[in-house]
Amino acid sequence: MKIYNTMTKGKEEFIPVNPGEVRMYVCGPTVYNFIHIGNARPMIVFDTVRRYFEYKGYKVNFVSNFTDVDDKIIKKAIEEGTDADTVSKRYIAECKKDMEGMNIKPATKNPLATEEINGMLEMIRTLIEKGYAYVAKDGTVYFRVRNFKDYGKLSHKNLDDLQSGFREIKVRGEEDKEDANDFVLWKPKKEGEPYWESPWCNGRPGWHIECSVMAKRYLGEEIDIHAGGEDLVFPHHENEIAQSEAANGKKFARYWMHNAFLNVDTNGRSQKMSKSLGNFFTVREISERYDLQVLRFFMLSAHYRSPLTFSAELMEASKNGLDRILTAMERLKEAKGRAPEGRMSGAEEENAKKAEALTVKFESAMEDDFNTADAIAAVFELVKLSNSTINADSSQSYLSFMEARIRTLCDVMGILTERKEELLDSEIEDMIAARQAARKAKDFAKADQIRNELLERGIILEDTREGVKWKRA
Repeated sequence: MKIYNTMTKGKEEFIPVNPGEVRMYVCGPTVYNFIHIGNARPMIVFDTVRRYFEYKGYKVNFVSNFTDVDDKIIKKAIEEGTDADTVSKRYIAECKKDMEGMNIKPATKNPLATEEINGMLEMIRTLIEKGYAYVAKDGTVYFRVRNFKDYGKLSHKNLDDLQSGFREIKVRGEEDKEDANDFVLWKPKKEGEPYWESPWCNGRPGWHIECSVMAKRYLGEEIDIHAGGEDLVFPHHENEIAQSEAANGKKFARYWMHNAFLNVDTNGRSQKMSKSLGNFFTVREISERYDLQVLRFFMLSAHYRSPLTFSAELMEASKNGLDRILTAMERLKEAKGRAPEGRMSGAEEENAKKAEALTVKFESAMEDDFNTADAIAAVFELVKLSNSTINADSSQSYLSFMEARIRTLCDVMGILTERKEELLDSEIEDMIAARQAARKAKDFAKADQIRNELLERGIILEDTREGVKWKRA
């Protein structure tokens, strides 16, 4: 199995620290609002990586954190007149709902930054003792980057080049920094902020130290894979490496995996997602228009290291692609219900061999740095083989074999192979609009048909003076 390692800028054979085990850390979201579709890409990508390792028989310890103390969370709490803990707990719960909708497996552990403060204090203390960190007059603790000789090895940045990029005028409040590149490990509290006691000041941790400590506690000092979006390479992951290796005296992670950005089609142009441009979408908003399985299918339609542009057209294409798989599985299920029992015929055995070859093709794509685009192509070939070879004479053995094969490969991708019965909000609104049009045209039979269909699917309509209202039964 080959993995592209950001550290070495090349594909490398995967060799875990412990044979048969994978210890994997993925940076999770800062929980101050609903997650957006940019957050969804690494969640889906690295869940699929995890699923493939498990498919190959590895025992995977998958850790992904929630950053539940941060400036953005505090700002949100102040705006709402509540506290940071209330805000973070609410959006962790909402994030887990969205993750469930995207069929993302629960992590082995979802550590919270606020529950790991003691470990952070311990690592900071170790860094100070080793000369890698120092305390400023106000109690801020900084990491001394020039004492870590390999700083910049992940992002391939040179410290002197970084230094020349800074203005001579120091940022207010950072006058006590020895070097402009030094970064915060611990900072003093501000009025109204949550804080913890420390030997240096009452305050809270810097962002980078959180992941170093959580990875060490739940996975060990040397882990197999550290992953996240490419925006985290510098400074977050670079700083994690510096802290962890300076404190532990060991290589932090063997492989660094980063997914490319997700952009959004804005008036025919691929642009970064931005609220000011009106192209900002949360996963929850997408769920009102599409089954989140469609979003997952879309995210896996391109290689994870390739930039991807979100658009209505590509989502529709993904919806159609997913529908091809679901329809094929329905055909197999229906055919099984009336097929005679017995062994495969000679022709069916030959087709089963073709299916085995396509499974090998699927695995080859996944083992080449998790090329999900080519893996999906192999699934489509398998679907085509199924559609073209099943008929009224197909044996139960052959139908069961094909059904199991498609389901297994789809499960690796996190794609559910049974159609969900629940209607989306947008589908309900469309059906209500069609009913209203039928009533206007005095086609009351059609209007009643639509109402009854909605009722059968658990949707209750109420005609009021303000219009049609609906609710789920």
